[in-house]
Amino acid sequence: MLTQERHQIIRDRLTAEGRVLAGDLAKEFDVSEDTVRRDLRELAKAGHCRRVYGGALAPAPNQGSIAQRAATSTAEKERLALCVAGLILPGQTIFIDAGSTNIAIARALRREVPITVVTNAPAVALALSDHDKCRTILLGGILNQDKGACLGGQTLNEVHRIYADVFVLGTCGVDASVGVTALDSEEAELKRAMIQQSGQLLVPATPDKIGTIAPYSVAAASSIDTLVSTLVDDDKLSAFKDLGAKIHIAA
Repeated sequence: MLTQERHQIIRDRLTAEGRVLAGDLAKEFDVSEDTVRRDLRELAKAGHCRRVYGGALAPAPNQGSIAQRAATSTAEKERLALCVAGLILPGQTIFIDAGSTNIAIARALRREVPITVVTNAPAVALALSDHDKCRTILLGGILNQDKGACLGGQTLNEVHRIYADVFVLGTCGVDASVGVTALDSEEAELKRAMIQQSGQLLVPATPDKIGTIAPYSVAAASSIDTLVSTLVDDDKLSAFKDLGAKIHIAA
């Protein structure tokens, strides 16, 4: 089999399944694992995968600025938002960080339920401006316009002064073996701080995020208390369930 043929099969497998194992590919192609690892290095260099121990994962999608992301998968995000809104209890304090799905969640939060929302995303705060029973705390810091988020030392310092019941985390990539990952180092640092200051971690994830990996580690998959998805795939979700996460399907 030619190198290009192997590369195409690997790319197709990553698209369909989200991951490949070097040992399995070596047997399938009848080549050495060193050859497969070389294939994976070349594909990773071209941005088609990210290498992990024993194989590779599909890269987390990078859909551009917050405005561009808000225009994609809107129906799925609205389904996720309604499901997450149903999990929020009266009186809770909730961290909601930046992300297009989290903006949809802020819009969907039940207006009759008294809550406190702490966010570093101006768009999330604006989406709650008509929520009379919500006390909204907007964290300060340097605004990254592409991310739609306040980031940096000031934001981190303010997070460390607040304890939340739940953190609704805007994820870039989430995988049962690698965990939650982010595309930006400052965002990853802030997410880690919010996890540390929260009682529960709730991760809403569109199907294109599950089984993918971004460059910066945020948390182990075992840290996820609740995973909300529109994906109906027992194989992909059962691994999270085995690690102790509650799975909610946004139907």
